[in-house]
Amino acid sequence: MALFKDSIRSYPGRKEDPSLERNFRGHKDAVTSVDFSANRKQLVSGSMDACLMIWHMKPHMRAYRFVGHKDAVMCVNFSPSGHLVASGSRDKTVRIWVPNLKGESTVFRAHTGTVRSVHFSSDGQSLVTASDDKTLKVWTVHRQKFLFSFTQHINWVRCAKFSPDGRLIVSASDDKTVKLWDKTSRECVHSFCEHGGFVNYVDFHPSGTCIAAAGTDNTVKLWDIRTNRLLQHYQLHSAVVNALSFHPSGNYLITASNDSTLKILDLMEGRLLYTLHGHLGPATCVAFSRSGELFASGGTDEQVMVWKSNFDVTDYEDPLKTQRFASSSKSDAKILPEMDFSEVSLGMKSQDSFRNSQAEAVTIPATVTNTLEHIVSQLDVLTQVSCEVFYMKKASIMRKKVAWYIFEAS
Repeated sequence: MALFKDSIRSYPGRKEDPSLERNFRGHKDAVTSVDFSANRKQLVSGSMDACLMIWHMKPHMRAYRFVGHKDAVMCVNFSPSGHLVASGSRDKTVRIWVPNLKGESTVFRAHTGTVRSVHFSSDGQSLVTASDDKTLKVWTVHRQKFLFSFTQHINWVRCAKFSPDGRLIVSASDDKTVKLWDKTSRECVHSFCEHGGFVNYVDFHPSGTCIAAAGTDNTVKLWDIRTNRLLQHYQLHSAVVNALSFHPSGNYLITASNDSTLKILDLMEGRLLYTLHGHLGPATCVAFSRSGELFASGGTDEQVMVWKSNFDVTDYEDPLKTQRFASSSKSDAKILPEMDFSEVSLGMKSQDSFRNSQAEAVTIPATVTNTLEHIVSQLDVLTQVSCEVFYMKKASIMRKKVAWYIFEAS
């Protein structure tokens, strides 16, 4: 296992780097999905070997192996209470399991194609499933009753998630779109079409105001669902991005890719913090625990890895309080800064690179100078519009850097 710190600057409140805590082996084929129970005592994983494994976080406790699906298990999800586990399979069924020694389950004859995604609503009363039959379906959990379908995708649906308040559902598809659905009206509210390839995974920001999606075009994109605007764009992986997970604070995002790495992004700073190398092959899935203290990953190497995030509690305690308040007042919800971060983005240059450029003779075409001046004007607008002191400071600092750059060019 190797870890590379991509950040050139340490953060106040961060004690140490992420570290590998546990390494679970027991699956006989690629791991497809992982999820923590709410109390963090158990971790569930699904695999192409058609089995679920329930791993206990306490040492020396044996794992449970659940057998019932007749083909690969593509997705797993703990209910909010931790008393149930849902799984979806290539055998076209959904099963609801009781995660104890008996491993009893109930079967939903759910879809006419592979079930790619299962997700409980925050109250644990509903379940949304997504399938290769191009549909999403919503079910009641306790009565195990089918409610309704969403049918506007025109290719396989890879992922579907409830919003934190349960009023919306977001889905990702091989038709290269991310769709936002209203659960009450049962209508598609908006389609996001910016991905250049299949969209493998999507999830809501903990505040419920943003979504993030990962795709086969190697990118991760974030949108504000109140304005339907693209907020951030990352192209940091060298291969397909398979999964992502928000930290409960909403400040960090972790991604898993076919390039075998996990990457941790700081969404407020808009930059890559860590690249983690642990899996011997594609990293297929990743998920933070409900508290954010741990995250788990799985890969084609048949391993489930549990990592300690090592984010100091002071690093995200206040944002958590802010988001609990934001859930009842949308106008006060946290807004992520609008940024585009590809590997060659100007925004990812360090302060040292600007200092070093002072010693070089710089000749910049007039068109570039005009572009930089346009950036300065846009930063002025950002400073005026933003109600967050953090963003005002960041915009001011960047404006000074670019203004200096224009001065040197002239």
